[in-house]
Amino acid sequence: MKKQEQNLEEDRSVFIEGQEEEETANGQKPEDDEEFDREMARLMEPDPEANHGKKKKKKEKKPWSRRRKIVTAAAAAAAFLVIRGMAGGGGETAPLVATQPLSRGSVQNRLAVTGPVSGTDSVDVVSNLHAEVTELLVKEGDKVEKDQLLAVIDSQDLEREVQVAQNAYDLAVAEKEQSEREAERGYAKALQDCQAAKDALDRTAAFVQAGSEAPVNLENAQNAYADALRQVDSYRVENGKAVADETYSLRIQSAAYELEKKQKDLENAQVKSPISGTVVRVNTKVGQFADKPENEEPMFIIENLDQLELEIRISEYSIGKVEVGQTASISADILDGNTVEGTVVSISPTGEEKGNGSSERVIPTRISIDDPESGLIAGITARAEIILEEAEDALIVPAAALLQKEDGSLYIQKAENGKVSLIPVDVGVEGDVNVEILPLEEGSLKEGDHILTAADPALSDGAAVTELPQV
Repeated sequence: MKKQEQNLEEDRSVFIEGQEEEETANGQKPEDDEEFDREMARLMEPDPEANHGKKKKKKEKKPWSRRRKIVTAAAAAAAFLVIRGMAGGGGETAPLVATQPLSRGSVQNRLAVTGPVSGTDSVDVVSNLHAEVTELLVKEGDKVEKDQLLAVIDSQDLEREVQVAQNAYDLAVAEKEQSEREAERGYAKALQDCQAAKDALDRTAAFVQAGSEAPVNLENAQNAYADALRQVDSYRVENGKAVADETYSLRIQSAAYELEKKQKDLENAQVKSPISGTVVRVNTKVGQFADKPENEEPMFIIENLDQLELEIRISEYSIGKVEVGQTASISADILDGNTVEGTVVSISPTGEEKGNGSSERVIPTRISIDDPESGLIAGITARAEIILEEAEDALIVPAAALLQKEDGSLYIQKAENGKVSLIPVDVGVEGDVNVEILPLEEGSLKEGDHILTAADPALSDGAAVTELPQV
């Protein structure tokens, strides 16, 4: 019997230690499914002494949620303790149960996601010029200012093209000016001729009326005046001044556009940074064509690394609980176990495909890294835990302490005076290990009550139990 009690105490210590580790690791990544299944198989392995050498038939495993795994593991451990306690043949009939005092504390519901770290501003520097790079003035890691020169492209051909375009523009302007001078002279003469024709018409009309000239002369004078008017109307006049034909203006516009384009190309022969930041990628080298960088990547990638962000994608099933302004705890291998704080700064208004054949949609979200000296660097993968809900000064129990019946109702089991009571509860904020409980009956629970750390569906209301000593 003493050996049996010793074994029970050892089993209890292992169980309690495992539970404490889970509680202190709130928010940490749980064991993967294979590790969990192996541990469950070990816990549920039958004791040859307790079962008189008989083997139990294994049941087919079904997938369980993380919370269910915690509950099941704890329940299995508790059941194992009960079996060990009753197998000694000492006449004990009350199963042994592990309990802990009901207490108040804080609990958080966290969403864990991963994504790449990047700068807040990121620009790709490209060139469409099919010309060789003659100079590289920066390397990866260099800090640059806005409009700082990054590279120089061979500009000899571009300079010649600019000169040709300039000559074409100058010629178009000169032709228009010449045309306008000619139009001014021609228009002035046409006005004089028209006035002279008008005067001649008036004189002839007077003579014909006096009978000194034949009527045919009047007709001739009228035709001459009409011809003079048509000549005046043939000129384009703006503000009383004759101007060149519109085609000359169109030629100038076309030449100006071509000149501007060639000048822009020449300017682009000097590749400059559009923002202040850090050169994170250089995908070109001297001798390569500017429009054909390595691997079809941009010539340069510039990022503002003074303010880093974490780019994540949140499932459509969780995005409803995420809001701008929520805090996040960020971890990465480079931080060597430390964490930094972040804040959700943007949530995309549209979702996108998750990929890999999944029908699930995800929403791009950005988390700002609050500490500029965080130790994080752009380009690495980091993990963020966003605090979705938080309860303080709440009644909390291990998730394993919850007992769910077939109708969905939830209970916790309280041990008092050697008997178990089933206390109906609701659940508030759910953490990874602990949960907030909300008693449905006033006064049914208080701080210090002995709560079974692992719910046992075999224990009905009023069942006799023996509590293991609390540590």
